[in-house]
Amino acid sequence: TWHLKKIPQIVRERTFSLDSPKFEAKPELELNSVCGIECQRKLPVPSLSDLKNLLSYETVFENGTRTLTEVNVLGAGLDPAANTTTRRPLRRKRQIYGTDSRFSIYDKRFMTNFPFNTAVKISTGCSGILVSPKHVLTAAHCLHNGKDYVKGSKRLRVGLMKTKSRGNGRKRKATSDGLPSFQWTRVKSTHIPKGWFKGVSGDIALDYDYAVLELKRPHKRKYMELGISPTIKMMPGSMIHFSGFDNDRSGQLVYRFCSISDESNDLFYQYCDAEPGSTGSGIYLRLKEPNKKKWKRKIIAVYSGHQWVDINGEQQDYNVAVRITPLKYAQICFWIHGNDGNCTQG
Repeated sequence: TWHLKKIPQIVRERTFSLDSPKFEAKPELELNSVCGIECQRKLPVPSLSDLKNLLSYETVFENGTRTLTEVNVLGAGLDPAANTTTRRPLRRKRQIYGTDSRFSIYDKRFMTNFPFNTAVKISTGCSGILVSPKHVLTAAHCLHNGKDYVKGSKRLRVGLMKTKSRGNGRKRKATSDGLPSFQWTRVKSTHIPKGWFKGVSGDIALDYDYAVLELKRPHKRKYMELGISPTIKMMPGSMIHFSGFDNDRSGQLVYRFCSISDESNDLFYQYCDAEPGSTGSGIYLRLKEPNKKKWKRKIIAVYSGHQWVDINGEQQDYNVAVRITPLKYAQICFWIHGNDGNCTQG
């Protein structure tokens, strides 16, 4: 069951202008030297002043201007056991683990229906998911490398799947081979939490690898609501699901599900088969609504991608996702609605 939780409040304190970014960073679909499972265990619990700094955010607008918004955090219960993880053996050096368990979705009835129609393509090479009539959730590193915004993010676009397109005044099939075509929409503004920037967190902190894009015009599609990520033991079969546009299956929508192997307070570690391109996909679960017989899918994490980490002098790898905690729920909800009035219960 989805459990209702009281959400902390993110309150805007002040916003001021920054210099325009250079937009010169190279996009990196695979990250190195990030804080992995061992490193996460040693991280201290952030204080309230840390949280205010980490959850302050930059907004970049379509004309290249940039602002920084400082926030206050109200009602955040700090968990003293924040970064405990359960020890499981790590696997080594693969993105497809054993048999490739991904499914390419070809059938247009599935592709254009919920939940698959919520998956979108980001013009920098990643995936994302629709979270409101005008907003897309994706990974921060699809837009920013920790120091600067990536090339191509100045004129950022989001591709929504379509199956019919108009050509020469008459309808025609979007593609002849069952692959989706895209309706591209410009992005009006982008929000990235300050915790993602290297100057704030020292090194790249995957805990804050998420971003929200506001589209120039609303789409008329069904989107997926945010949910608060439950712990592994509260998930049916510990299973998660996500769909994205993996690079090795060009143009195809690729769906997969798998169980989570390990968790910290902010991250899920799993071995879902995934290739670059699916980064930024929304990870979702289907649970029962409280006191109802209805089931509902909600986004509980953002897929950050395949990560290499140095553990005891050895390169280890895993696929990692950023959990939507109550604090992140409050922030993303605030970005979508512009106030915290709609974000009190998650």
